[in-house]
Amino acid sequence: MTKQVNQVKQAGLNVRERFDDMIRSSIGIKKWRSIKGFLRIIPFLIFIFAFEYVPLLGWLYAFCDFKPGQSWNTLNWVGLKHFQRFFTDGDVFRVLRNTLVMNLMELLITPVPVLFAIFFNDIRSKKVKKVVQTITTMPHFISWIIVFGLSQAIFDANGLLNQVIKLFGGTPSPFGLMGDGDHVWIFQVLLGLWKGLGWSTIVYMAAITGLDQELYDAAKVDGANKVQTIRYITIPGIAPTYLVLLIMKVSRLLSSGFDQYYQFYNSLVADKIEVLEYYVYRLSFSGQQYSFGIAVGILQSLVAIILLFITNAIARKIRGSSIV
Repeated sequence: MTKQVNQVKQAGLNVRERFDDMIRSSIGIKKWRSIKGFLRIIPFLIFIFAFEYVPLLGWLYAFCDFKPGQSWNTLNWVGLKHFQRFFTDGDVFRVLRNTLVMNLMELLITPVPVLFAIFFNDIRSKKVKKVVQTITTMPHFISWIIVFGLSQAIFDANGLLNQVIKLFGGTPSPFGLMGDGDHVWIFQVLLGLWKGLGWSTIVYMAAITGLDQELYDAAKVDGANKVQTIRYITIPGIAPTYLVLLIMKVSRLLSSGFDQYYQFYNSLVADKIEVLEYYVYRLSFSGQQYSFGIAVGILQSLVAIILLFITNAIARKIRGSSIV
């Protein structure tokens, strides 16, 4: 039985080789390789088209007063009504303020993973490196639900932090950091930094590892110290990676992590923590204003594209390099 199976497999391979030889002789080896490569990616192109582009047909609902269950024939088309509302609704400006402030604060701390990667690269002990990498990377794989539970146990009104403050005779916050509207922006940004620090460091560590080690050897021969080596070799070497990630970050100025703010949303900090994604979610699923929510999403996407091209052009002008 095994011999027969092997014979069938061999016959199939022979047919395939003959087919390849026939195609190569007719169109050329290089063209056939290109065609084979294209044929391999067709399933992925179909997947991307089905799940990334077909849903864009839903953008048409932004130009009508859509209600669930309506057919295309019964839709009430209203033109740019929902887009005009975006510029007149007072809540939108409050939500935009929250989104922009927190994203700009995140932009200011983008050098932190770079510095951490540089210091991490100088750790000589492999055991210490593994421990530090595990501790810093693990939060990335923890869901925001668990992060919320841990934060509640530590920073709530009856949490560990307030208990420690009481123990040392201090006056704890009556609502804790979870309900502190004055510091909620800083608190959320630092939480995001803690959760993503290790993961971002991996990217910069890969960039540092890819640098030519002969440059460091030459710097040592020339008498350069550690600070000079970092300043003239490491930082310029990882600057292109940082630039690409910064451009992508700027393009998402109007996009914040929905999972994070959905978990930490409460009445005490609602005015400060409601970002654009949560606002769209609240309107669409609580207020059933689907068309307006889609219109906000479209404007958000357009702004992201515009910011991406503007930042890309500025980067090309200043450094001579960009994404495209």
